Amino acid sequence: MSYQLVKKARSEATQQKASSLSLEQQQEKINEVRGLLGSLTEEMPSFLSDATIRRFLRARNWSTEQATKGLKETVKWRREYRPDAISWEDLAEMENEARRTHVADYLDKNGRSVLVVNLPMKSKVSVKEQIKHLVYLLEYFATNSADEQDDYVVWLTDFRGWSISSTPLSTTRETMHIIQNYYPGVIAVAIPFDPPRIFESFWKIAKNFVQPNMKEKVKFVYANKPESLKTIADIFDLDTLESSFGGRSTSTIFDINKYAERMRRADKMRGASKDTNGK
Repeated sequence: MSYQLVKKARSEATQQKASSLSLEQQQEKINEVRGLLGSLTEEMPSFLSDATIRRFLRARNWSTEQATKGLKETVKWRREYRPDAISWEDLAEMENEARRTHVADYLDKNGRSVLVVNLPMKSKVSVKEQIKHLVYLLEYFATNSADEQDDYVVWLTDFRGWSISSTPLSTTRETMHIIQNYYPGVIAVAIPFDPPRIFESFWKIAKNFVQPNMKEKVKFVYANKPESLKTIADIFDLDTLESSFGGRSTSTIFDINKYAERMRRADKMRGASKDTNGK
């Protein structure tokens, strides 16, 4: 058996063992991590909730050591980046950027939120601002999910017309670092929709930045392959999904004003529970 097969078998065995933990055993793990974090739980009580600690534990196969390490690194990053302080008003060029990347106004069949990215639409802001927008959305998902729920976002990306300038390798690396290290357990499925053949070469390099458990969540879908489109039908209610992604919805108007109001309401709700870390 090859090394990769052995590694995969061990990972699956660990995940199976983890999934068999009782609620009491899970809480014991959470309490252990809370003890290892020490005073950090007082510094960021809203972030370091049981739900967050559980999410990091699940993403790290219930290793209290690895979860604690990841949480400490995330706390350090949050001190500097302050993702919880980003609001809709802080984002640039949202008339264009929200159309390019936004939270859909529908859920998938499992009640999960949907993040829609339209790569063919050119961004009007710097990479720094694009990352800021992504972090804002990840923070939105993390704070609006059910406390007991992990893997609650379907990431649906339109790759038609993609070129290397659409997503430079450095941007892809930074994006995956943030998602995997600071927001683990948020993405349930990542669907690259109809990527061109040239993307295959890019993916061979880019997937080196993707952790094994995340690679398993990537499902490529091609518009000209009916068997591939079954993935879309299995995940989404086709009556609500845009026709551009293989759905039956004929609505093509993105109401920026309605969307902005929705995000402002979320900001207001989130602002009420921000950590008081010198803010």
